[in-house]
Amino acid sequence: MPQTNEKSNAQDNLSNIIAPAGVETGSNYLKIGDYYAKTFFVFNYPRFISSGWFSPIINLSEMMDISIFAHPMDTGLALRNLRKKVAQVEAEINEKQDKGIVRDPMLETAYEDIENLRDSLQQAREKLFQVAIYITIYGEDLKNLSRLENTLESLLDSKLVYIKPALFRQIEGFNSVLPIGKDELAVNTPLNSGPSSSLFPFVSPDLTSDKGILFGLNMHNNGLIIFDRFSLENANTVVFAKSGSGKSYASKLEILRSLMVGTNVIVIDPENEYQNLANSIGGSYFKISLTSQNHVNPFDIPVIPEGEEPADVFKSHVLNLSGLLKLMLKEISAEEDAILDRVIIETYASRDITAENFGTIKELNPPLLEDLQTVLENTEGGQNMAKRLEKFTRGSYAGFTNAPTNVDIKNRLIVFSIRDLEEELRPIAMYIVLNFVWNLVRSELKRRLLVVDEAWWMMKYKDSASFLFGLVKRARKYYLGVTTITQDVEDFLKSEYGKPIVTNSSIQLLLKQSPSSIGVVTQAFDLTGGEQSLLLEAGVGEGLFFAGLKHVAIKIIASYTEDQIITTNPEQVLQTKGLSSL
Repeated sequence: MPQTNEKSNAQDNLSNIIAPAGVETGSNYLKIGDYYAKTFFVFNYPRFISSGWFSPIINLSEMMDISIFAHPMDTGLALRNLRKKVAQVEAEINEKQDKGIVRDPMLETAYEDIENLRDSLQQAREKLFQVAIYITIYGEDLKNLSRLENTLESLLDSKLVYIKPALFRQIEGFNSVLPIGKDELAVNTPLNSGPSSSLFPFVSPDLTSDKGILFGLNMHNNGLIIFDRFSLENANTVVFAKSGSGKSYASKLEILRSLMVGTNVIVIDPENEYQNLANSIGGSYFKISLTSQNHVNPFDIPVIPEGEEPADVFKSHVLNLSGLLKLMLKEISAEEDAILDRVIIETYASRDITAENFGTIKELNPPLLEDLQTVLENTEGGQNMAKRLEKFTRGSYAGFTNAPTNVDIKNRLIVFSIRDLEEELRPIAMYIVLNFVWNLVRSELKRRLLVVDEAWWMMKYKDSASFLFGLVKRARKYYLGVTTITQDVEDFLKSEYGKPIVTNSSIQLLLKQSPSSIGVVTQAFDLTGGEQSLLLEAGVGEGLFFAGLKHVAIKIIASYTEDQIITTNPEQVLQTKGLSSL
């Protein structure tokens, strides 16, 4: 007897722990603890329903419970009932014909559907089920409950599926969605195998593969998103998010995990966010500023890639330098543009470097910007441009644009920091570094990632935006994946090169968005209402992950050690510094 009492008490205690403190019953809602709940049932379907039509409801990022009941029907009984039904419909059609009434297409369609179903059941190609779908939504108050109800009805109405609330039967409805397998509401609709199978719930895209790195958790089914970006048609990625939503954190986590699988990484860092990561794993960290000891000469002679002609590489290099000089000069006429192209070639010729020997003679020293300025000064029509370049050669900006390259790029992780540069110089520095990186990438075929943080700086100017787009478009040929990260989504997408960069990126990561930019993002990525809500209400590190034609809701999670390496949260950084000083 004592053992029986103990078992009974344990069951009572378990029930008390699981059960809510109380339930308030209304005609069309329940109040369960601190939440309001409302249960709906599906009562009408269209004539045809496609596979996966229920997926938007299942994947809706809202608090809800869904229950699907499929009660098998006796095929013999179903055939007898269908025989009676087809006789009734046929009699009604004949009666209307006898009376001379215009034919009724709805009756004829119903007759045809019943006959087709009879044939399928008779030949055992289909089964018949009594199907019930119940959906219980939850909200912190009645206003939130009403908002979610409108969302649910809109999604289903668009598919010609209609629902009703379980009026005065909310308790039975709530019990029907509990994981106890009881259909207390019993609002069923006869469906054959095809339509019934379209309700299969596990339709969330699965982005788990045998190789790649862990990007995060699939918020639809708690699966792992393990993916190799180099397995797609290109390895490019765009990351769009508002400030503080975790975009740089996600990129640093990807960098750390990519290094573990043998991928080399190059980063352009506008805010010194990658310094701790570089220091922690022994990467190279270069500061590019007016007073820095690290320099990159944009006139460096690249190595000629295997299979390419020196003349073609020279021509491409001249075009890249022309774009950089236009960025420095800001506005030039068509005549000045032609002069600039000729002067670049003459500047190389002054060092005995021509299209024919370009990149083939290692002893030749590349020119500097001041050499080009000298040639401009002695060229008719070039004096004005030479004066405008003065500040980059002898003036206040000469610190980083007019010196030989002295950075060592023999490392698996290379970070270029441009934080200490004035705002006006950042696009120029990004252009110079990207051109340097592009020449490096082409010189030796390796699996590499190039991360351009705050890429909107380059999208502000046509020449730099064009250069970034060209790099993204040609990266696949050189086993390079380009990651462009930006918080200024609107300015990025307004650029004539913004959308082409997105379309040339097989992976897109969208984290929390601001209300002012959600419209632009929705249009660019064709988001549903539920996806918009997810991006507006997402927490830090939550959003949407697009890979090719698949996309899922993602939650980015790091281990404790990874978090300590990549975090830039001021509170955590101060706490770490305090612990290290003890």
